[in-house]
Amino acid sequence: MRCGYSGWIVAACLAIATAGCSRSPRVTFYTLEPGTVSGTTVTAWSAPAVAVGPVTLPELVDRPQLVVRVAANRVEILETQRWAEPLKSEIPRILAENLRRLLGSTRVSTYLQNTAVDADYRVLVDIQRFESSPGESVTVEAAWSLRRAAGGGRKTGHSLVREPVDAIGYDPLVAAYGRAFLAVSRDLAEAIRAETSPGK
Repeated sequence: MRCGYSGWIVAACLAIATAGCSRSPRVTFYTLEPGTVSGTTVTAWSAPAVAVGPVTLPELVDRPQLVVRVAANRVEILETQRWAEPLKSEIPRILAENLRRLLGSTRVSTYLQNTAVDADYRVLVDIQRFESSPGESVTVEAAWSLRRAAGGGRKTGHSLVREPVDAIGYDPLVAAYGRAFLAVSRDLAEAIRAETSPGK
């Protein structure tokens, strides 16, 4: 009887241990947030309708998982640290939200929201670098173009932003990406204002 009871205890402990080992690790989801727009003076003007996107990305980072650089020729794909939505839809959203604040206009949307409305301008963005080193910095490099719907005119530009990460962890890293996209948005806002100035 004693041996049978001991065997049952051992089997139960093994079952509990196995169940604990088979439990999936917790996944954390992140979103990009619009930057804080301060020190910006919005003057009265006739704001154009602007549609942001589509956005293209390097295949390496066009995935749900966060990708971080750990050496010059090595990256890690973090299975338990993920974007809450695809970057190809999240980046246009964050750029559009920033532009609304920077331009003082409600007539800015993503290309997905703008399917039924003709925009005066369309912003196309090619993200060429989207890199991060945890605890150090993030880098966003973007080639962009501002296309006028009427007349087909186009202005091109380039933004390269390196934003420091002010603490260890993935929350500060994602926050740094948000600040980097605010800097890209400032470049876009400046180009839009230049294109829509009275002298153009």
